[in-house]
Amino acid sequence: MSQHEGLRFGIFLAPFHRVGDNPTLALHRDLELIQWLDHLGYDEAWIGEHHSAGWEIIASPEVVIGVAADRTKRIMLGSGVSSLPYHHPLILAQRFVQLDHMTRGRVMLGCGPGALASDAYMMGIEAETQRTRMDESLTAIMALLEGKAPVTMKTDWFELREARLHLRPYTKGGFPIAVASATTPAGPQAAGKFGLGMLSIGAGLPGGPSKLADAWQTVETEAAKYDRKVSRDDWRLVVNMHCAETDEIAFNDVRVGERMETQSYFSETLGRPPMRSENPLQEGLAAGTTLVGSPDTLKDGIDRLLAYTKGGAGAVLFRCHDWANREATMRSYELFARWVMPRFQGSADAPSDSREWVSENRSGIFGPRLNALRKAFTDTGRDVPDMLKVQVHTGPTKVF
Repeated sequence: MSQHEGLRFGIFLAPFHRVGDNPTLALHRDLELIQWLDHLGYDEAWIGEHHSAGWEIIASPEVVIGVAADRTKRIMLGSGVSSLPYHHPLILAQRFVQLDHMTRGRVMLGCGPGALASDAYMMGIEAETQRTRMDESLTAIMALLEGKAPVTMKTDWFELREARLHLRPYTKGGFPIAVASATTPAGPQAAGKFGLGMLSIGAGLPGGPSKLADAWQTVETEAAKYDRKVSRDDWRLVVNMHCAETDEIAFNDVRVGERMETQSYFSETLGRPPMRSENPLQEGLAAGTTLVGSPDTLKDGIDRLLAYTKGGAGAVLFRCHDWANREATMRSYELFARWVMPRFQGSADAPSDSREWVSENRSGIFGPRLNALRKAFTDTGRDVPDMLKVQVHTGPTKVF
């Protein structure tokens, strides 16, 4: 049994699709992946919002969530993330409350300032204003969701006049909300200030794991300042993952695709943003920010990652990518669900314990039954079949 029993697993679907791939098919593959994960028992899927640069082609998480909700049964669906400076807070809050009703409580709101500078540039939003705008938007959204009184608020980019939500949230106590955190303290500060969860995207970046404990300490410190309650169960770590039967197969599956993503997108398109290395696969494998290998390798990697948190987290999310081909990618999630998830969720403990108990006590359990079967033959004067001429014991099999 893992010390992190109860850990949830899911995906962070930006998505990352190489330029030249049929975008229509790519979007439908994203939906099919969410359906597959729902079938496999994954807990969460967070869907991104981007508007430029060619690779991350989902513009509206809400649209994807609406379609995916109709095709799935239990997986939670969130925006990963909604860029708050791009939206009027009343409209965004209304949309997620509506989704909360339409999904019957399976929606989550992920919040961030906007990751792609090119998105903000096209909308005339200055980079230095994005985090301030996120804070202002969250202030408005939380007041609207709380619903204690109409909200009147004016900033230099939006205004609310006696605003109230058209619907109350479907989820009792409100749907889950989390703030993205990459490299700066702004994300942890916002999570603590508003008493929200945190999406640690920086966990999958070079040097990111070593900063996890400090990031959560910032969340708790800020929460105390504002008399808020926060829980590690609402903390999610985002890393890269690919699982195969062996380490060698897993590495060969992703080697070419990862190199193409790094060179074409992060280097040639984005100019290698801060914290993005020249060789993220090798450095990530060494640092534990990228988990590529067999089920045993991945299990050990997650244990090491969680150790950096100094207390644990609620979920590990895998950043979706096209590093491997489609068949290997889908099989990766299946292998992980079959052979790794049970070690953290306790679902395989009872069968294992039952097997061990029977094995350790097989002589006393099965011995009398074999004797009874033998007696059934000898009492009628018949020879005992060879298949019954074995002795149940705890050592090597003996024939008498």
